[in-house]
Amino acid sequence: MSRHFDPNDLQFYITLPAPCPYLDGEMERKIFTPLDPLKGPNINDYLTHSGFRRSQNVIYRPACETCHACHSLRVKSAEFTPGRSFRRTLKNNADLIRTVNEAYATQEQFDLLNKYLLNRHPDGGMAEMDFERYEMMVEDCASRTEIIEYRNADDRLIACCITDTLRDGLSMVYSFFDMDETKRSLGNFMILDHINICKQAGFAFLYLGYWVEQSPKMSYKAKFKPHQVLRKIGWCDIE
Repeated sequence: MSRHFDPNDLQFYITLPAPCPYLDGEMERKIFTPLDPLKGPNINDYLTHSGFRRSQNVIYRPACETCHACHSLRVKSAEFTPGRSFRRTLKNNADLIRTVNEAYATQEQFDLLNKYLLNRHPDGGMAEMDFERYEMMVEDCASRTEIIEYRNADDRLIACCITDTLRDGLSMVYSFFDMDETKRSLGNFMILDHINICKQAGFAFLYLGYWVEQSPKMSYKAKFKPHQVLRKIGWCDIE
């Protein structure tokens, strides 16, 4: 069973224009290709390094006609040192227990996701997701994927992240958490914990997906330094 592939054999498709969720007045388009069940992990790895992002069994990249604000961002995990605020976040979550699981959907995870979406993205496209669609989101993925759970001392699930393993790092595909745990900064904590996992595994990078400098929704990603963004000339260090 060969897992090698020729990039020239990939077939790409493009979406119709739709309102941009990050910048008012802009229209977004995406170019995408499905992930082959056998060669998917290699394709996912190759295209993530070229600025693509996985969603279930599809991997896509912005292909907007009038805007080029989206840039892939990856944290240089081996060089990362948390500042005072991030050290406080780690301390506030020192009681949490992390478990790394196979990509298998559970009702407990779905209940947490549903609560998260109703609080954070009530008008988003995922707000009406049912358990069957969540199963597809977690399990229907031709990639090296795990779901990482975080539980408190009462064994209550309070945070999750769907995570891909690449040849040089981890990619946080989608994370969600208990919005009532406001003092924990769980979104930032999961990124910090993934950086630690990268360090322990000897991975150079943690991939955080797209960053739009002009979008307040994306500002948190740039706080994790040092990091690189993907430009036309390749991955560039950002001061």
